[in-house]
Amino acid sequence: MQRALAAAREVRGRTSPNPWVGAALVRGDRVVAEGATSPDGGPHAEALALGGGERGGTLYVTLEPCAPFPGKRTQPCAEAIIEAGIERVVVALLDAEPRVRGRGVEMLREAGIEVEVGDGAAEAEALLRPYLKQRETGRPYVIAKFAATLDGRIAAAGGDSQWITGEAARELAHEQRAWVDAVLVGSGTALADDPSLTARPRGVVSERQPLRVVLDGRGRLSPEAKLFSEPGRTLVATSYEAVAEWKAAIAAAGAQVVECEHDGAGLNLHQLLAALAARGVLSIWAEGGGAVLGSLLEGGHVDEVWAFLAPSIMGGDGLAAVAAAGVARAGDAFRLRERTVEEVGNDILVRGYAGDWSPQVQ
Repeated sequence: MQRALAAAREVRGRTSPNPWVGAALVRGDRVVAEGATSPDGGPHAEALALGGGERGGTLYVTLEPCAPFPGKRTQPCAEAIIEAGIERVVVALLDAEPRVRGRGVEMLREAGIEVEVGDGAAEAEALLRPYLKQRETGRPYVIAKFAATLDGRIAAAGGDSQWITGEAARELAHEQRAWVDAVLVGSGTALADDPSLTARPRGVVSERQPLRVVLDGRGRLSPEAKLFSEPGRTLVATSYEAVAEWKAAIAAAGAQVVECEHDGAGLNLHQLLAALAARGVLSIWAEGGGAVLGSLLEGGHVDEVWAFLAPSIMGGDGLAAVAAAGVARAGDAFRLRERTVEEVGNDILVRGYAGDWSPQVQ
């Protein structure tokens, strides 16, 4: 199962909207084949592990093999396993996809195959949280990221923010961008920094780029912004009331424009996240600014937080990492679950889960 999990990690984020799954075929006391899910429309992990043509053995797989359902483009993995004469299947986690959940295991057992469920479940669940969230709720998995001083400032009063954290923290952030489906910022961040929002681990522009999402309800973003000329796709979320000529100019610059209602505090994030999920976005790396992160937190949309803290104090009227109405009492503060703290170069990274959602599959 550890070999199957390792194979799944290698393709994390590259298979959306399908889950990243790993499989390992064992005969006797050795692994004879491995597989990991191909990009959307390609073979699944099980099919690749079984592709050698040999029959029999035990198949370890990180997610329940898929069952037939209308519109499916590849052979159901449960059928392929049965045809390959596999005697035993060890499944880490049942599928959260309503059209599959439990049916793949049922098909295998009805065919006389021994099925064990649960080995590696905790690791598979942690790895597949974005997929599980989208299938269970119809919303993407949102990771809120910020880099701040010890007093919670992400920029000086004049807007300068380069660089609060060090090179190691920035490298880790680029590694995260390289696997998520989308990177999200507000128009304030886009105007202040004119970022490219590309994934550049080790300084190299990745072949696969996340969808760049900019929230701009007032139509402030320039069609000349750097992010429109970078590799990959850009989506600008705006309001129905934004000027039509501006929307046309942004679209001409290469962006997809999505219109949402304006709910008083800003764009309706429920609508936006549903629209992104419908486009196959499973995971979002939300980089700010403070108003966007505050709205995401207050709306209950944040599932995970990555807070990079620099050993420095800015003081004064610097910009807050999370700018929102906040809470009235300290006891009502947003608190992270299953927290981890680690050193990243000279900085500290605090991570943890947030919000009310947690995986329901067993």
